[in-house]
Amino acid sequence: MSGDHQGGRSVWVVSDGRAGIERQALSLALALDTVSFGQTGQEGSIRQLQETVWSRDIVRLQPEGWRVFLPPNHWPSPVRALPDDQKRRLAPPWPDLWIASGRRSIPYSRLMRRWSEGRTFVVQTQDPRVAAADFDLVIPPEHDRTSAAENVFPILGAPTFFPSEDVNDAQFRFRHLRDQSGLKLLVSLGGDSKTHAMTQARASEIENVLRQLAISGATLWITVSRRTPEVARQRFRALAVDVGAVFWETEQRDGPNPYLAFLTLCDAALVTEDSANMIGDPAYFGKPVHLIRLTGRSDRFDRLHEGFIARGAARWFSGSIGTWDYAPIREAERAAAEILRRLDRHRAANVERPGDHR
Repeated sequence: MSGDHQGGRSVWVVSDGRAGIERQALSLALALDTVSFGQTGQEGSIRQLQETVWSRDIVRLQPEGWRVFLPPNHWPSPVRALPDDQKRRLAPPWPDLWIASGRRSIPYSRLMRRWSEGRTFVVQTQDPRVAAADFDLVIPPEHDRTSAAENVFPILGAPTFFPSEDVNDAQFRFRHLRDQSGLKLLVSLGGDSKTHAMTQARASEIENVLRQLAISGATLWITVSRRTPEVARQRFRALAVDVGAVFWETEQRDGPNPYLAFLTLCDAALVTEDSANMIGDPAYFGKPVHLIRLTGRSDRFDRLHEGFIARGAARWFSGSIGTWDYAPIREAERAAAEILRRLDRHRAANVERPGDHR
């Protein structure tokens, strides 16, 4: 078989390196070790795979030139679009499992099945908008409404995953946050996108909301995203000083990133509606998620919100912060169980095939 690493199994995590895109594929790869046997329905076969050691390689493919403007299933000679060092990275031994995310990874996912002669199990996250048959498994978000097929496994939101060792480390390094008084509220603020905008007027309204919550006794832990307009960043940073909130934007300005500690130690979250990741992160830990509107909307995001609301994770912000219990939303583990189940079948189908193809 391909990719045998001292008796273990190999997985390549493939993307163009953008943090949010890479995180989706990496989350699935990390979740492979934590799948509970009860989720699979095939305890014996999954146990055999789960007890092996996974060797994970981060593969960043950053094609350039005119090809990137074509549909990803119509790129001629995709390898030629890569820098030389990345071309050399695409060489055997091929991995047992390839998990890719992002539009620009699609041409290489399609090639991997051919290069490995079908031995590498190829997983594509998100909606590839090409034929699902080009991959062994597609894991899109439900709100994309990807065309149904036997090898399409939709999940709610993005495949969020946080390793337990990272959680423990964050809670230790930021343990002083536990001692802050009042209801601890994570505030995750997005910004401008194709479908939503944080206008100055809306930023002012959100500032007033946060100020009133602080006056009522809430402790605010505020983060902003790369899409938050600069004028809004300055507004919320000044607010944090006024009300004694914690504000984090970058390590350069604010020191080590406390986001994971915010997620695990908060009592609830107030999240702008414009990001599947920002909604899914607190839901992973079972934290009550209050959605706050920006300017704009889309049917796709409406479906995303409805999915989290239906699972009991989220409610629209109505002026006050409440707390409630629900089962944490851990779709990466559910998807990882599906990968292992199908990989086991894939392995069995190929075990008698001759040749190692390293």
